[in-house]
Amino acid sequence: MLNLLLLSSSSYQNTGYLTHAKTYIQDFLKECDSLNEEILFIPYAGVRRNNDEYEKKVKESLNQENIVSIHRYNHSKEAILKAKVILVGGGNTFMLLSKLYEYDLLDCLAQRVKEGACYIGWSAGSNIAGKSIKTTNDMPIIMPQSFNALNLFPHQINPHFISGKIQGHNGESREERLEEFLIANPQEKIYAIPEGSALRIKDDKVKIIGHNPVLKFEHPMKSTTLELNQEYPY
Repeated sequence: MLNLLLLSSSSYQNTGYLTHAKTYIQDFLKECDSLNEEILFIPYAGVRRNNDEYEKKVKESLNQENIVSIHRYNHSKEAILKAKVILVGGGNTFMLLSKLYEYDLLDCLAQRVKEGACYIGWSAGSNIAGKSIKTTNDMPIIMPQSFNALNLFPHQINPHFISGKIQGHNGESREERLEEFLIANPQEKIYAIPEGSALRIKDDKVKIIGHNPVLKFEHPMKSTTLELNQEYPY
C-alpha cells in the first residue's frame, strides 16, 4: 500500500516555515495510524544548512521531538528499512538525489515505502518521489548518478508551480519550460503543484489538498485542472 504526502513547499505566503503543513502532516499520520511513530528525517537537500541545523529547524517547526535525522544512525540502510514514517526535506533536488545515490539508499527507500512506510516530502523531497527529477526548478549544482528518482508516483512533479510570467522577466514561463519537457518526452505527464498545496497519494489514487488546485500537463501541452479535495486515478 502506498501512502504519500507530497507538499509543494515548506512555506505558504507569510505563514512561516512548515506552519501551513502541520495540519496536513498530522492528518496524514493519523490516517496512517502513525501519530506516535518515530519519524526518520532525510536532510540531504539542505545545502545551505548542515544536517544538525536542518533537523533542529524541522523538529521545532513541526513541534515534534520524535523526528530523528538519518545522519544520527550508524547504518543508514537499516534505519530506512526499519522506518515506519519517512520525512524528506526540501532544498536542492540534485544534491538530494546525488546523496541518495552516493550512499546507495535510493532503492531501499523506494522498497520501504512500497512495503508500507508512510512518506512525507516537500519541494525537493516531493520531486524525488516522482519518476525523475527532470521537472525540478533547481540548478544542477551537482551531477547525480542518474536523473531517475524513486518512481513511487509514476509521473513527473513540478513543485512551486507559478503560472505565467513575472513582470519584467523575459525568460521562459514555467508553462513554457514544462512544454519543452513534454516535447522532448511526449509520453509523460506532469503534476504541477502550486504553493500551499499537496498531493495525497493512496495506492493508485491522488487527492488534492491545500489552498490551490493542481494542474496536470500532457503532450501537446494540454492542461487539466485537478480540484481541491477531489480524488483522481492517476
